[in-house]
Amino acid sequence: MLRNAIVRLPSPNFAAGLTTAGLGPPVYERALEQHDRYCAALEQCGLALTRLEPDARFPDGTFVEDDAVLTPRCAILARPGAASRRGEVDPMREVLGRSFTKIRAIEPPGTMDGGDICEAGERYFIGISRRTNEEGAAQLAGFLRDEGFASTFVDIRRTRGILHLKSGIACLGGRLVLIDALAEREEFRGWDVIRVEEPESYGANCVQVNDRVLLAAGHPVLEQALAALGYSILALEMSEYRKMDGGLSCLSLRF
Repeated sequence: MLRNAIVRLPSPNFAAGLTTAGLGPPVYERALEQHDRYCAALEQCGLALTRLEPDARFPDGTFVEDDAVLTPRCAILARPGAASRRGEVDPMREVLGRSFTKIRAIEPPGTMDGGDICEAGERYFIGISRRTNEEGAAQLAGFLRDEGFASTFVDIRRTRGILHLKSGIACLGGRLVLIDALAEREEFRGWDVIRVEEPESYGANCVQVNDRVLLAAGHPVLEQALAALGYSILALEMSEYRKMDGGLSCLSLRF
């Protein structure tokens, strides 16, 4: 059961962050409103929040998920693939040190973004992407193996429209995974798959938090499918974060 989450408010220069979405600049006031509702949803799911202040040095800093991978046994600090984001990680070490006695870190030449890592119980799917390289993936797999976890590499470098692995996959407990364009990949053979079709592919980045699923608003087919399986849905507007290549999972570190 998840009990805590770390979040960081977007800074006023949020629009200066990295993006490939081509959806125009985010409206800062609207981004703040959406972040506030996101935090309220996490609290509704029973999580206690650590709220970090905005840091204008890092316009992408609100996407705290990329800064670390948190397991029940240790925290692993990332080394973001975008050089402009690497300074986000050192402050996170201190924050995580309040809750984790064991902290590991990805070292050069490895790179790793937390958004490329999908936890599925005792197994972690590790995306090899434009942000997470093979060396970073191998280091992470070694750390996970030391803690008794299995891992599977998923190379998404040639998959169009997916920046991070979790842009296109979410684990919803047990062996159930929600997947969009990656649904036919060999790595997910034997898993129970809910296929997300193209018009609603952004909805694949949803988050199970205890007995709720946070889902980006505007995906009625997916919302119906999840409700039919017995999931309790909290739909949240994410328009301003989508403009910056972000999704629901990106905005918090949950443990």
